[in-house]
Amino acid sequence: MEIKNNIIMSLKDLSVSYTEGIYAVKDVTADLLDKNITAIMGPSGCGKSTLLRAINRMHELYSNIKVTGEINLKNNNVLKMNPMSVRKMAGMVFQRPNPFPTMSIADNVMAGYKLNGIRKSKSEREEIIKNSLTDVGLWNEVKDSLNKKGSFLSGGQQQRLCIARAIALKPEILLLDEPTSALDPIATSKIEDLLLELKKQFAIIIVTHNMSQAARISDSSMFMYLGELIEYDNTKKMFTNPSNKKTEEYLTGNFG
Repeated sequence: MEIKNNIIMSLKDLSVSYTEGIYAVKDVTADLLDKNITAIMGPSGCGKSTLLRAINRMHELYSNIKVTGEINLKNNNVLKMNPMSVRKMAGMVFQRPNPFPTMSIADNVMAGYKLNGIRKSKSEREEIIKNSLTDVGLWNEVKDSLNKKGSFLSGGQQQRLCIARAIALKPEILLLDEPTSALDPIATSKIEDLLLELKKQFAIIIVTHNMSQAARISDSSMFMYLGELIEYDNTKKMFTNPSNKKTEEYLTGNFG
C-alpha cells in the first residue's frame, strides 16, 4: 500500500495471545494515516476487536493476555506509556451504546476529564460540553436536557453521546468497535455521516462486519483472517481489485 507522509500510528510485529503460543493477533505491521478512516474487516474471531483493544491498552485488565511488538502513536510507544495517557490519546467507542447510567448527559461528556483528574472551570466545562455535543450533531437535541441521564436517549443518540465523550478529550485517534451493529438503519446512517465529518479532525479506525459500510465510509481497509493481516490497501482498490485471493473470496461472499 502506498503510504503518504501523514502517518499517525505504526504497528510493528504486533501480536496478542490469550494462551501461550496461541495468537489472536499475529505479527501485524501497518502504518495508519491521520484524517483518514481505516476499516478493519474479516470473519468473526479473526482478531479485529483484539487488535483495536490492544491500541487502547484494554488487554491489561486481564493478566493472561500478552501483547508484544510495537504500537507507535505520534512517535510514542503506546505499550510503554501510562495506560491513562494512552486512553487520552486514543478514544474508544464500543459496539453497544454505553453512557454511564448514573451520570447526566453533561457529566457523560466530561467523564474523561473526571477519570483523569483534570479540573476545568465552569465556563471551560460548558464550552467542552457544547462543542463536543455539537460535533456529534446532538447539541440541538439535548441542550435543554443536559442534566437528564443519558439512558433516556434513543440508541442512536446514546451512541453519539458516547462518541462525544470519546472526542471531548481531543484524542489523536478514535477507535470504534462495530459502533452501529446495535442500531437501526437511520441511526446507522447518522453515525456514518458523523464519522465522515469527524475525520476532518481525527484519525478513525472502525471495526466493522458490514462490508458495504466499509465501502461507503472508509479510505483504507484492512482484511484480517485467523489473526493475520492478509491485505491492507486503499478501500476502493481493495474492493475492486484485491491483491489476495482470500480477500477476494471474502468480499464476494465465497469465503469459508
